[in-house]
Amino acid sequence: MPNIKSAIKRVKTSEKRRARNQSQKSALRTAIKAAENAILAADVEKARAAVAFAQKKLDKAVTKGLIHKNKAARKKSRLAHKLNALLAQQA
Repeated sequence: MPNIKSAIKRVKTSEKRRARNQSQKSALRTAIKAAENAILAADVEKARAAVAFAQKKLDKAVTKGLIHKNKAARKKSRLAHKLNALLAQQA
């Protein structure tokens, strides 16, 4: 444990940030899995809503600095591709 006052504060703030980032990343992964499960279940309306929510979470994660913008773009693209395949299959 640090002795210097500024270092003690640093430890506290970094721990708070780590906890917040961890929970936000977990929520992001949950949203992505929910979208993929909805697509696998072939429920079109639920899948559309889940994919839109996951894309929103991905965009938010980029603005917060949780993930890189290219990673978010890749994830969004893959989700959209899976959703479009489901829609083509239904038609």
